[in-house]
Amino acid sequence: MNNRTAGGAHNAKVMNRFALTKRLVAKLKRDEAVIGGIGNTNFDLWASGPEREQNFYMLGSMGLAIPIALGVAIAQPRRHVVALEGDGSLLMQLGCLGTVAMRAPRNLTMIVWDNGVYQITGAQPAATGSAVDLVAAARACGLANSHWAADEDDFDRLVEGALQGGPTLIAAKIDGEPGVGQTERDPVRIRAAFMKGLGVKP
Repeated sequence: MNNRTAGGAHNAKVMNRFALTKRLVAKLKRDEAVIGGIGNTNFDLWASGPEREQNFYMLGSMGLAIPIALGVAIAQPRRHVVALEGDGSLLMQLGCLGTVAMRAPRNLTMIVWDNGVYQITGAQPAATGSAVDLVAAARACGLANSHWAADEDDFDRLVEGALQGGPTLIAAKIDGEPGVGQTERDPVRIRAAFMKGLGVKP
């Protein structure tokens, strides 16, 4: 990752995505839905609890973790929904933050893993590595409850608060470690398992 970081993240510890994903999953006690963005994000989610039928593992559709999570949050307002997204993917769909702010679903948490590169395609530099502060962008879009996680303990605190009500965006600076494991690659089975986990008939 570029040694320079976007303005508001200069004090944030660089952490490990898989370790943070495991910490998140351990806090999910009420059948919360989790939408895992493409690539390493959902690889780590899979490795943290593949038996969770409330997990949705995206195949392709770069940048759509938050829009999909927003749709689930609107459709099931009594269920908390968590979107896990990479910085490069969010850059492709930055406008979704304004839509989330406009709808303001209290049951939505967005977690953004920021390593400043497009890791899975070859670690090409992303704007988040030098110029773009995604938390500042989220706040400018109307999401006042947006924060950088300073370290693992702060991440835990932010997640616990977010699960009480949102919408909330939590961004974490992460290292360059690859994802752990490999997700199911059958989209029909992924969809069927997720719908079962949400109590929806296919």
